[in-house]
Amino acid sequence: MTASHGAHTLAEITSQPEVWKSAVSAFQQKADAFRTLFDAGHFDRIIVTGCGSTYYLAQIAAALFQQSGIAARAYPASEIALFPDLVFIPKSNPLLLTVSRSGETTETLQAVRVFRERTGSPMVTVTCYGDSTLAASADLAVVIPEAQETSLAQTRSFASMLIVVQGLAATLGSRSDLDVLSQLGGTASRLIDGYHDLARQLGQDRRIERFFFLGSGALYGIACEAMLKMKEMSLSYSEAFHVLEFRHGPMSMVDEHALVIGLLSDEAHAQEAAVLRDMRARGAQILTLAEQDYGLASASHFIPLASGLPSWARPVVYLPMLQLMAYHRALSNGQNPDQPANLEFVISLDQSMM
Repeated sequence: MTASHGAHTLAEITSQPEVWKSAVSAFQQKADAFRTLFDAGHFDRIIVTGCGSTYYLAQIAAALFQQSGIAARAYPASEIALFPDLVFIPKSNPLLLTVSRSGETTETLQAVRVFRERTGSPMVTVTCYGDSTLAASADLAVVIPEAQETSLAQTRSFASMLIVVQGLAATLGSRSDLDVLSQLGGTASRLIDGYHDLARQLGQDRRIERFFFLGSGALYGIACEAMLKMKEMSLSYSEAFHVLEFRHGPMSMVDEHALVIGLLSDEAHAQEAAVLRDMRARGAQILTLAEQDYGLASASHFIPLASGLPSWARPVVYLPMLQLMAYHRALSNGQNPDQPANLEFVISLDQSMM
């Protein structure tokens, strides 16, 4: 392992406080156009799609749109392309929202083709590349070039696209507090400065053999993305679950070699905290990320977000510490997080296979 291994990933994670400002600006420039497009189309639901990390982002997006009073559902792009009868409802009028770092992922492009063949409706995309196929074919494209990455694993690109999606959902919810998005960069900077050492400590802890990421509501998608970062960067055993679902079988894997990471919500923090206490009693180390102390500050490890943000704007704030933990685990495992094994920057498939 050379000194340069992981340099790009670390720079991309720690650059997020500044890059997120660009994401907020990209959203603000297109917010009115998105609202106009949605109102003019009289859509009855939003289909959100992506692949890998961006499918997990789509899950977060669907939850946020639902919370804003807009019917929404997330699908992997391949499901739309290959199983359209399970996606499209007769006489429905959906809007498609695609999320793709590169804007060139084969399954997503094919999902757009099938969507337009089935519905003839508009497609909105969020991407980091304005010259991509998705951006060029979209009825509305929100582009964040500042979030482009050299590393294969998505970190700042995922978070930046999530900020845009958080804003789009809040726009349709007619929220009056959209200006809070300007606070995200400062919050990320404070958390990175204050808790990077803890992320390093946990990532390097050789007693930990299994990582379990728990989140519910919109935070389930964050848990899934954190699971994927740990898995692809460090080749470690990691899984993600809805918090209370963890009791229904998966907790059989919990012992002193497990780290259970709880992403606590405002709505269900009491029930979620109870799960973490149960896992602590079974020998696991616990890492809790929450807006405030819900009685878990003394249970192993605790990161208070203390963001002051409303819950709709907060999901992205959970990410930097989890990304840093995966980064340090990768180095500890002798892996290069810049170039995870067997991965490519863009998944490009033979079109005939789709």
